[in-house]
Amino acid sequence: AQVLVELGGGSVQAGGSLSLSCAVSFYKSSRLYMAWFCQAPGQEREGVAAIDSTGFPTYGDSVKGRFTILRDNTKNTLYLQMTSLKPEGTAAYYCTADSRDWLLLPRYNYWGQGTQVTVSS
Repeated sequence: AQVLVELGGGSVQAGGSLSLSCAVSFYKSSRLYMAWFCQAPGQEREGVAAIDSTGFPTYGDSVKGRFTILRDNTKNTLYLQMTSLKPEGTAAYYCTADSRDWLLLPRYNYWGQGTQVTVSS
């Protein structure tokens, strides 16, 4: 089965850090394009960071310099390291994957169930 499972959400104060991980269960997952999206209540899903099969990252403007997306193909895991978190970063964060490179567009074919991140001021 093709499955994405996010871990690592939680609550943190503004200025703090959190790391998310996503376990990837796909055939030849190292070839996938992957990304993290976030969605706050009443808001559209927003691209946070994407990474291609070589590890080249793309970041949304709001997280540049604060977030880092990484992948470890030996562990079939995608990571999102978040620093200097802001209250507006409170959202459900989703791991996503596809054989096509959608960058930060929410057109990926496969999505995890999401993990909640809450940033308090």
